[in-house]
Amino acid sequence: MTTRTNDTSQTAAPQAAAPPTSDARNWATLSHISAFVMFFGIPALVGPLVMWLLRRDDAYIDHHAKEALNFNISFMLYGLVAGFLILFLVGLLLLPAVLVTWFVLVIVAAVKTAAGEHYRYPFTLRLVS
Repeated sequence: MTTRTNDTSQTAAPQAAAPPTSDARNWATLSHISAFVMFFGIPALVGPLVMWLLRRDDAYIDHHAKEALNFNISFMLYGLVAGFLILFLVGLLLLPAVLVTWFVLVIVAAVKTAAGEHYRYPFTLRLVS
């Protein structure tokens, strides 16, 4: 017969994080908006990657830059699959839907981030953690 001992020590509840500074909100918002470098022929994941590498010392910026990076990697993969599916005509509907969804979600993320929220993209593979 084994007896169990209950550990009565309690860990402290996590402290509520201080609201992000204006500077942190601006950098985090820029990490989402930087995906629009795609319109200049640069892959969309480059902007968030650069932001994450430069500003990951701040937890708020780190969270949002990783979210933006994961989102753009995911949607790059979705776009490649949709592009391939053009061969089967399904991609003719799928590719515009992927692009419009990407565009709208980047704007939503930027607006929520600028307001100081911790936004998490839907439909995202969490590859960078």
